[in-house]
Amino acid sequence: MTAPARPVLAEHNAAQVALARIEAKRHKKRRVQDDVVQAAHGGGGRAMRDLIEDLILPAFDHAVAEDDQARFALSDMAALGGQLAFTTDTYVVTPLTFPGGDIGSMAVHGTINDLAVGGAKPLYLSCGLILEEGLPIDLLRTILTSMGRAAREAGVRIVTGDTKVVARGKADKLFINTAGVGVIPTGLHMSARSLEPGDVLLTNGTLGDHGAAILIARGELELASPVMSDSAPLHELVQALVQAVPVRAMRDLTRGGLAATVNEWAHSANLGLCIDEPSVPVRSEVQGVCELLGLDPLHLANEGKLLAAVPKAHAQAALHAMRRHPLGENAAVVGEVTSAHPGVVTIQTGFGTDRVLDMLVGEPLPRIC
Repeated sequence: MTAPARPVLAEHNAAQVALARIEAKRHKKRRVQDDVVQAAHGGGGRAMRDLIEDLILPAFDHAVAEDDQARFALSDMAALGGQLAFTTDTYVVTPLTFPGGDIGSMAVHGTINDLAVGGAKPLYLSCGLILEEGLPIDLLRTILTSMGRAAREAGVRIVTGDTKVVARGKADKLFINTAGVGVIPTGLHMSARSLEPGDVLLTNGTLGDHGAAILIARGELELASPVMSDSAPLHELVQALVQAVPVRAMRDLTRGGLAATVNEWAHSANLGLCIDEPSVPVRSEVQGVCELLGLDPLHLANEGKLLAAVPKAHAQAALHAMRRHPLGENAAVVGEVTSAHPGVVTIQTGFGTDRVLDMLVGEPLPRIC
């Protein structure tokens, strides 16, 4: 006579129930319970998975690849142009949030702009996070949300990334590294080596806004009219410009400002560049900050401004194309390329005198971007 099978069946059912509960917990929406970043959030375990699934993936519309790399169809890229553009940048700005932006949106804008001024259509970004233990989770969530919003508004996707956590005191809250991939249309080539005497230099708006905004955000100055950072993606403005006129060279005016870029161009082209100081657009608030601290707005960083060089015959058409775009409403001709004084940049002042405009030895405002 065989023994009844009920105890075995009961044990089997109990095991199934236990497994079902475990599986349900695994698939239950995870939530980061900590108020601040912990070492475990970078350790590769459940805490890190919670951070990724609760904060990072939702901010980036779940577009980040589950594998260790993002994959693209080369045929799709080839349809957009003949060259691939690839860039990388790291952002260490302090404070993390400031009037007009934050480290997250600025990381997206800055990497897009590095691609755009080479003529590329930005497509994909990566996001590498270095988090310090103790960083408030709510602040991290705010910055990641801003970063995702900036990418969506610019029409690019954040598709891969990495997260590391370092001990307290080994970093300053949050650093972000981004890389960007884009495609340059066939036949488009811009380089400082293409400059010719007589070419006109244009910028798309007021200079020094970002540098002044960071100074004020650090509490070093108090102004009745706060200055906003100009952080913005320039790729659509660039596309409008290169479709309207031939562009010899282009650069975004970040660290070192206008002064750094024109000196690099003069050196690369072995030509002289002359800046007309009264024509350079600068907000009165920014000019006031510079006068108080003995700074020159031509050396201040920007996060939404570029310099373009076009043949003189196309200067007005270039201005028209820029001014039709919201980020180019204050576009202006600020100088020209000359054959005099090769490798040297001169500036014509409002007093009718000339002086040499050189690069600074270092950045007057560290950790500006």
